[in-house]
Amino acid sequence: MVHIPLRMCIACREHKPLQELIRITYNDRTNTPEPDGNIKNTGRGVYVCKDIQCIRKARKKNVLERHLKCESNDTLYTKLEEMI
Repeated sequence: MVHIPLRMCIACREHKPLQELIRITYNDRTNTPEPDGNIKNTGRGVYVCKDIQCIRKARKKNVLERHLKCESNDTLYTKLEEMI
């Protein structure tokens, strides 16, 4: 039996495998949240589903700002939509 790590999407609150999620981390150098991509940044991070509805829900509810304790902008959400 293989262990599959699960993480919770901050928009839909469902637990899913890491392959189905995008990690977003807070970048201390630029003071902005950014999609993690292939770089494994350490520190505070959250996950959102690779689903346009979850990204729009996260934008509408400002959950990234609450969880990462920072301000985000529209370019972050545009990057996330392009990653899908």
